[in-house]
Amino acid sequence: MKLTFLGAADTVTGSRHLLTLGEQRLLLDAGLFQGFKALRERNWMPLGASAMQVDAVLLSHAHLDHCGYLPALRRQGFHGPIYATSATRDLCDVLLRDSAHLQEEDARRANREGATRHDKALPLYSVREAEATLKQFAPLPRDGKLRLGATEVRFTPAGHLLGASSIHVSDTRPGGRSLLFSGDIGRVGDLLMPQPQVPSAADVVLIESTYGNRLHPAEDVQARLAQVLRTTFKRGGSVLLPSFAVGRAQALLLILQRLRNAGELPLDVPIWLDSPMAEQATEITLKHARLLRIPASEARSLTDRVRYVTKQAQSLKLAASLAQPRARPAIVISASGMATGGRVLNYIEALAPQARHHIAFPGFQAGGTRGARMVAGEREIKIRGRWVPVNAEISHLDGFSGHADADGLLQWLRALPRPPQQVYVVHGEPAAADALRCRIQDELGLPVRVPQHGETVEL
Repeated sequence: MKLTFLGAADTVTGSRHLLTLGEQRLLLDAGLFQGFKALRERNWMPLGASAMQVDAVLLSHAHLDHCGYLPALRRQGFHGPIYATSATRDLCDVLLRDSAHLQEEDARRANREGATRHDKALPLYSVREAEATLKQFAPLPRDGKLRLGATEVRFTPAGHLLGASSIHVSDTRPGGRSLLFSGDIGRVGDLLMPQPQVPSAADVVLIESTYGNRLHPAEDVQARLAQVLRTTFKRGGSVLLPSFAVGRAQALLLILQRLRNAGELPLDVPIWLDSPMAEQATEITLKHARLLRIPASEARSLTDRVRYVTKQAQSLKLAASLAQPRARPAIVISASGMATGGRVLNYIEALAPQARHHIAFPGFQAGGTRGARMVAGEREIKIRGRWVPVNAEISHLDGFSGHADADGLLQWLRALPRPPQQVYVVHGEPAAADALRCRIQDELGLPVRVPQHGETVEL
């Protein structure tokens, strides 16, 4: 058994791990690199192994840094099955189409404005390629167990996101080894998702480290958001919540509905959801409501009195109206969550220059993204080739994160039926990955390493 780290080995994005069992090659995740330009440029490079020789993809969940590379993988010659839970497949249907659409739009804009160093800017993949990739998804048995030749695969709910799983791979041949890939591990006490289930033990464990050097604040996120809303409305401003369309947007809607029901959010303050993908993801969330920790009745109320923005022209008009001096306060949820693209840029461009507004980022911000730079205090941000002053109040609502923190990651490892023989720490910024490595070594006494990008290890 061999393991090659093709992504998320020196950064928190681009999850791709190639597992070789004899002649069989399984790719754990196929995610996009996001954040710093040097990382994003990796998306345009070949996989690092022959895509045509990959027999199947095992997909942990539907966030783009785990699934967004799939159409590019197909373009390189991968035509095998993609195994994932039914909820993950439904979410990927929305996310991959939207990702391709945005890339086509970005390429058209670059060509129209001459903002490209190439003769012609091209998308990483097209909507047509994304749609073809979706046909490669294969059904997973309800018990999450799969047999691929001599290999047994088990998907175990990991919290974090609708359909998210840890993936256990076992070589059943004599002397065969087993590997457990954590995927992204959810936090205990998540607003929407139940806590992660304990997977089977394995010889080797790949564990994510997004929050490997941090603990979640002991704060009441509902009270914190209520305070943001009160202080902003008092000075006549609006609140912009840049949000991931899948998972985070639904958690925000849940909190806002609870605030309204508690009388802490005036009924005359509109809630705008400007993300067609978030609207679709909310429908999928209701379809799979049995996977949530909240009652079905509360799930059905997520969109009560919520106003939708459907067209780009409508988005631009709303952003401009909120920037007017006497505009009435409003709440806007829009994607993308790290302000890397999407309609949220319409609102940042319009609201960021004005001190009365508040832009609150609810969740992790990867290094190099606009969100990370704004949270760090940068007073100018570049949007569509233009520098925009940042005078609005900026805050980071860390309590909305869907990831386990450092204590939660150690708790997940401790809960395994037996200790692994080797742990590899992946999917974290270098400081976070190394901090978790140290804690695993010092507190659990396990052999542990942070692998390098492109490295291959024998298991």
